[in-house]
Amino acid sequence: MTVHQLNELLLVCSLVLLIAVAAVRISSRSGLPSLLLYLGIGIAIGQDGIGGVHFDNAGLTQVIGYAALVVILAEGGLGTKWREIRPALPAAAVLSTVGVAVSVGVTAAGAHYLVGLDWRQALIIGAVVSSTDAAAVFSVLRKVPLPSRVTGVLEAESGFNDAPVVILVVAFSTAGPVDSWYVLVGEIALELAIGAAIGLTVAFLGSFGLRHVALPASGLYPIAVMAIAVVAYAAGAMAHGSGFLAVYLASVVLGNAKLPHAPANRGFAEGLGWIAQIGMFVLLGLLVTPHELIDDFWPAVVVGLVLTLVARPLSVVLSLVPFRLPWQERALLSWAGLRGAVPIILATIPMVAGIEGSEKIFNIVFVLVVVYTLVQGPTLPWLAKALRLRDSGEAADLGIESAPLERLRGHLLSLSIPEASKMHGVEVAELRLPPGAAVTLVVRESKSFVPSPSTVLRRGDELLVVATDPVRDAAERRLRAVGQGGKLAGWLGTG
Repeated sequence: MTVHQLNELLLVCSLVLLIAVAAVRISSRSGLPSLLLYLGIGIAIGQDGIGGVHFDNAGLTQVIGYAALVVILAEGGLGTKWREIRPALPAAAVLSTVGVAVSVGVTAAGAHYLVGLDWRQALIIGAVVSSTDAAAVFSVLRKVPLPSRVTGVLEAESGFNDAPVVILVVAFSTAGPVDSWYVLVGEIALELAIGAAIGLTVAFLGSFGLRHVALPASGLYPIAVMAIAVVAYAAGAMAHGSGFLAVYLASVVLGNAKLPHAPANRGFAEGLGWIAQIGMFVLLGLLVTPHELIDDFWPAVVVGLVLTLVARPLSVVLSLVPFRLPWQERALLSWAGLRGAVPIILATIPMVAGIEGSEKIFNIVFVLVVVYTLVQGPTLPWLAKALRLRDSGEAADLGIESAPLERLRGHLLSLSIPEASKMHGVEVAELRLPPGAAVTLVVRESKSFVPSPSTVLRRGDELLVVATDPVRDAAERRLRAVGQGGKLAGWLGTG
């Protein structure tokens, strides 16, 4: 590649990225899922579009898709609050295993008997579309204020169920007879156990190092956090475990480990996540050939109806029997099984393996994802409101950023008081910070001042709190408790 060709490539990529960023704004205003807009960009510059770019490398798409999925899972894990998903872990684990098995079986039966696919093709489609998409779920949950239990189940499920689904798709796409069901169950259990062990080990070692080693520049912390998450994936995959489970669990641990510059770490990961989504969706739009989708449109609609109206609700009902969730929450969980780029990426596995009819499988999955994302995504907020499951009354949590002060053996905590915080109206003395911690500066309406004990805090204030190393965690817990429970936090059982 010459320098001139490199410059042209950089120009095209930059223009596509700018258009995609503008599409995010259009998506937020119109309510259309951003997935469709990014796929549209890829189709527009593809061989049937105005760009005329011919691209049919399924292997490269699969590799790039895997890399993008690692980044997306890491971003989702870093933004997951442990206290929200901890009560939901058992339900999410059953939904990601038993629920996936039910969904694969029911969807495959529908694809075989209603669409006429042979059993191998039907099982591949059933496995491919049984994975809820982490990017789609995380994107919707940012906009819909659901109860913490529902949010926890959806987040954990989307992070967990990629692992068993990938194992099933690879098994069904392998030449020769498919392994017996008990062999597949054993392989899935072993790979999940290895992935979980490696992910947790890497995360605990990495978080210990970041908490005890002061890096020379704050910008290195986000890079280090993402590097640790990628190491977890690579180590898990190389050990023949589930790399996807490893990276998600590692990211959850890192996101809840109170690392220095935590908000900056999450912001950096969110930016990388957007780039990964945009690149992945545009590339998938390039890979598809629109005029070949016409013959597979109605088969995709039929399989989608079976998946959405039968397989997903049945998997939710059967999986959550032991947990006795209200019917409203089960109904929302049944409808919130959002599909996105992950099923389309997984549909490239049989293409690379050379399975007969793999192009038809890819086309059906592509149409199914587009149609049902267009239906489910915009209607999810309406359904949550109709079921009275929108939860907007909780006080907003504080985003506290910590920077290590190595010579003072202390930390500088910075936070902003959000609109819904109960810290509004609290005097500095009423924060009751532990000895060794103090509010040193308040920034209000672009003016800074040193507060007195009687200074009343207001919404929008930015605070700088210095805490010595031994009381750093206690000071942060106290600040969060006051933000959630007001000046009486502690006396009323909060914090």
